[in-house]
Amino acid sequence: MNRGYYYAANGMILNQRKLDCIGNNLTNVSTAGYKRETILTNTFDEQMILVKHRSETSGTFSHRYVDASYADMEQSNFEYTDSPFDVAIWGDVYFNVRAYNGETMLTRNGQWELDDEGYLCLNHSGRIQGENGDIYIGNKDFEIDADGTIYSDHVGGEVIDKLKLSYIDPEADVKKFGANMFTEVEASDPPEDLRYDIVQGATERSNVDWNYELNMLLETHRMYEANSTILKMCDTLNQGATGLCKKV
Repeated sequence: MNRGYYYAANGMILNQRKLDCIGNNLTNVSTAGYKRETILTNTFDEQMILVKHRSETSGTFSHRYVDASYADMEQSNFEYTDSPFDVAIWGDVYFNVRAYNGETMLTRNGQWELDDEGYLCLNHSGRIQGENGDIYIGNKDFEIDADGTIYSDHVGGEVIDKLKLSYIDPEADVKKFGANMFTEVEASDPPEDLRYDIVQGATERSNVDWNYELNMLLETHRMYEANSTILKMCDTLNQGATGLCKKV
């Protein structure tokens, strides 16, 4: 009976974590540069509970748990806005943002603006970094070339700076900060043979597939309810057994 409690409760906890992850993905379906997360599960290497005197076909019970969350770094589609402050990337490179606490973080969110001092910034996260540090625009018009070079007025005009870009291996383990920032990652300068393009006047959408997440939400919710039902059944049987013991 205790084994039934154990596995039903474990199933509820596991599926609750999955529901939280799916809910977070759905919440950020419209967040620029958001990368969907998924839960990775695992089992303990050692056998947790063995069936006494089991036959060869009786199997082994093992405890499944959440091992980690994984960010899917797959490229997403663009939404074209024609705003010079909206910038997107095609390829495996990321913008550098110097947070106001001095830490540098990476992002694909290109919805920028000017701060009070005329520097390109990402809302309240920090200033966009160029090869020479913070990018000062002032009150000038600017255009960004496909390689990230920022020009005053028009391409071919006065060079303001060039975007500082960092490469992240698509299979690398990354740590998220907030909805669409990455920190503590093994980033490097873009390889010389790496192809990428900077697109001004567009933003990268979230790579969350709405239909897939909804299907996963329904499936996970059914699994959660099934484990909840088993837990209630175990509780009922346990109460009945306790009542019989008292009568005896």
